[in-house]
Amino acid sequence: MLRLTWVQPEDLIGHELRQAAQDGREPGRIAARWRAAGGPEAPPRAGASSAPVSRYLRLLAEDLLDELADLPSKLTDDEPTPLPQIRTLCPNWPTPPAQPAQPAGSRAAGAARVGAGGTRQAPLSDPPPTPARLRLRLEAAWLGRAAGCLLGKPVEKLPLTAIRQLAQSTGNWPLNTWFTARGLPEELAQAHPWNRRSAATSLAENIDGMPEDDDLNYPLLNLLLLQRHGPRFTTTDVAKLWLDELPAGRTFTAERIAYRNLLSGLEPPFTARHRNPFREWIGALIRADVHGWTNPGDPATAAEQAYRDATLTHTANGVYAAMFTAATIARAATGTHDIHTCLRTGLTVVPPRSRLAKAVTHGIQLADSHRDFTTVVDELHATHASTYHWVHAIPNTALIAAALTHADGDFTGSICRAVSGGWDTDSNGATAGSIAALLAGSPAALPDRWTSPLKNRLATSVGDFNGTGFDTLAQLTSSLTQLEAPHP
Repeated sequence: MLRLTWVQPEDLIGHELRQAAQDGREPGRIAARWRAAGGPEAPPRAGASSAPVSRYLRLLAEDLLDELADLPSKLTDDEPTPLPQIRTLCPNWPTPPAQPAQPAGSRAAGAARVGAGGTRQAPLSDPPPTPARLRLRLEAAWLGRAAGCLLGKPVEKLPLTAIRQLAQSTGNWPLNTWFTARGLPEELAQAHPWNRRSAATSLAENIDGMPEDDDLNYPLLNLLLLQRHGPRFTTTDVAKLWLDELPAGRTFTAERIAYRNLLSGLEPPFTARHRNPFREWIGALIRADVHGWTNPGDPATAAEQAYRDATLTHTANGVYAAMFTAATIARAATGTHDIHTCLRTGLTVVPPRSRLAKAVTHGIQLADSHRDFTTVVDELHATHASTYHWVHAIPNTALIAAALTHADGDFTGSICRAVSGGWDTDSNGATAGSIAALLAGSPAALPDRWTSPLKNRLATSVGDFNGTGFDTLAQLTSSLTQLEAPHP
């Protein structure tokens, strides 16, 4: 029996009831009607329940999804989706570079603004890296994104206790290298099986290049987006590109719902809202890297590009997570700031009273306060695990920020902390790896144990990119930046 994941109405309703409770609506009466009719809870980790429901329950689920969408939210003022309102709520929104960049190392280039109350704000402008240096940084970022993703793939969907036991049993705790099945006790392997789709390509003994993953597919799609439409692309351009280049079966959660909505005749931004309980999950965040990579030193433009991309599929905190990531990466891409400045820059494009801003700030504070990252992770899970799904943007973004902070931007420390923290392990490893590798500055600065197994190639079903090398991707990405420099 075909049970298509992430689209069955009877599976969506449970997620939408949970989403409604999170974003300030009152779903109690609707939830009671669903349960009184015998409606099931949402699958806790999988994308679809194991068996279909009656036609009556399916039709009821569709009706209740629409009723839930009409409920007013108490959080609208603090968590808007329109960009003008987001900017109004962000008092320290970064200023796009307006003057020629100062030479690297000058006081003007690195000076920080001081705002009201003595708060330190992002610099007005950053010195852009030379094209040659940028290409090296971008190659490192592509490699870092791939390595971090690959590290997290075999333990995706596993609970936190399982991740710890699997690593500990093979002498890899605190996590410091690839997961392996070698030496793993059989009873533990049966109790906590690896992700079935990934084990054959992502355990240490099986890695042979970078296997296909949506965390790499979306950056590739965004290269095509910028090639075809330039940095002024529209959300409709993103939609058309997906229909042309992205196989529907390679989409998940909010992206699959939006894809279905497009095929049903809906247009952006309604594609993000219609029967889409995943609109604040992590999908837009994992698409944000290219917007930061191609706007080094310009976090405002990076965030605005990420916004236009994200609103095809997401709203509110799901959009903020993408903007936060793009702005953080744009600041990191110049190589002139540490991770802490980059993360502060990311927060300047997030409404400060939003749940995402509070969660990220809390994650950073925990990382600053505890030497043991296990304590940080336990606190984050105690705060978020009972409220949010393991793919939701809020806890995952907080974990990424905490991992980068606690590792002080070190590459190995960042990806291992991000993955060891559980939840969406491959996506968190990918984003942490991208940012930390940018800060490292070049492929040579990344430990060989992370880069050699990738063999300078990735697999994908997007465009003509299958088998492409990370050095080639870096060259292509560099050519799409706003830098004006025809020679190294």
